[in-house]
Amino acid sequence: MAPDALQGIVRQQTNPARWNGKAWSAFVADLQALGVEVAESAATRGIFATDAGGTAYGLPHGVVIAQSATQVSALLKAAQAHCVPVTVRGGGLTTEGESVAYGGVLLDMTGMSRVLAIDPVTMTVRTEAGIYWHGLAEELRRENLDYLSAPLNMTSSVGGTLGVGGIDVNSARLGCSADQAISLQVVTPTGEIVECSDNENAELFQRVILGYGQFGVITEVTLRIRPYTPLRMHYYYYSSLRTAIEDLQLLDRNDASDYSGILTIMDCAVNLLVAFDSDEREAAFKANWQQRLRGYGEFGFALCMAGHYALRPWRIGEALYLFRRKQAVFPEFRRPEFHRDGRMDDRTVVFSRAVWKHWGSRNMVIPDLATSADKFIEAVERGNKVCRKFFRHYTLYCVGIRLRPEHKPHYEMSCVPPDAEGWAYGCEFEPMIEGEVYSRDHFQSFKNAIYDIGVDLGASYYRFGGMMKGYIRRVFGDALVDRHLAMKRQADPAMILNRDVIF
Repeated sequence: MAPDALQGIVRQQTNPARWNGKAWSAFVADLQALGVEVAESAATRGIFATDAGGTAYGLPHGVVIAQSATQVSALLKAAQAHCVPVTVRGGGLTTEGESVAYGGVLLDMTGMSRVLAIDPVTMTVRTEAGIYWHGLAEELRRENLDYLSAPLNMTSSVGGTLGVGGIDVNSARLGCSADQAISLQVVTPTGEIVECSDNENAELFQRVILGYGQFGVITEVTLRIRPYTPLRMHYYYYSSLRTAIEDLQLLDRNDASDYSGILTIMDCAVNLLVAFDSDEREAAFKANWQQRLRGYGEFGFALCMAGHYALRPWRIGEALYLFRRKQAVFPEFRRPEFHRDGRMDDRTVVFSRAVWKHWGSRNMVIPDLATSADKFIEAVERGNKVCRKFFRHYTLYCVGIRLRPEHKPHYEMSCVPPDAEGWAYGCEFEPMIEGEVYSRDHFQSFKNAIYDIGVDLGASYYRFGGMMKGYIRRVFGDALVDRHLAMKRQADPAMILNRDVIF
């Protein structure tokens, strides 16, 4: 793309330059001598040409399917020696090209997808990091157990999720997915295999958790788990984003629900999801908090919307879109095969299925903002105006993240903003592409407008890489970025591991 292609838009970065391939043959020869197979066929490399976002494209020189920590160690040692870039990929659900290799070797972690041990006494599971969350959930359910907090899209890998955070509708109560990690086996950029936790090699643990793949490859994970429980879901409907967010934060501050989040159809049709693992928690909510919520039930909201559009007949097209969208989306959350006696048996399937069916497309552009609780309403309202400017239809997903009391070391340069205390809040701004074709320039200018709000508010972001990379110093400041860059150079002398994501 020509450097002047985005007139009037501050251009930070498009695809990184492709690695020139120097020393590739010697690198492959060394790996083959160690018994590490490198797939170099065009067909294999083409599988990994893009990520879920579908706007960034690149090809590795070769692909290695991860099989063991020892194999990953050999790969990274050889990569350091020959200065070959290594891009690590799990589910490939990045949207800014973070899991796309622009030359070098792509390390596909999905070859390491075994559950190693489930301990119902200590309520922990040890698993290889390349497993998808739905695969882990399936293994746990056989023991009547469950994960604590995981991404709504269950085709994310466990290791990839821990590197970026992982947000669930119970994160406001339990924290992000990364907070559930007790210990990790990590292969450092120089090939050492290290076990780390809050008590053992704590500094490495803090750098790898929410570290965006800069300080090591996660190969095994010990996670907290819990008994499996079906959940009962309630839906409250709002015509005001501000009111819905205020009610969401009210529930979070008072630990009034087990699950909470906001999903919009449009900014005038906002759905607050509230759910419970037990009858006792649900009864306490109904007794103490339900009457304080300002949302409508489904029937009441339908009457409200009918009155609203009856007075605005020129907006009938918008009303019809809301109706069609509701008819398509909401049955997905109530499919009878996943419900028993009014309870949702498997949110793993229900949410993940709905995400891909109704929000996935050829291009997925999901810029986001993460702020402290007091800045969140302003961030969402400003981001909503940007969405209205660039797209006819879009959806917002808002959720809280309860922070660890000692959160600063773990979240120092991550999606958690530095001024957040108690809770951070995140919002994803996702256009509804609906078969329309938009230029990459249009998508990037949209993302820039969202990211600029974050800079202005002192917020942070869930997704780094791609266009976001140019915002890192503006968000975190030179001092913090330079300190982490110095740590990166010490840990990764050849700067080969996931080199185009942050630094």
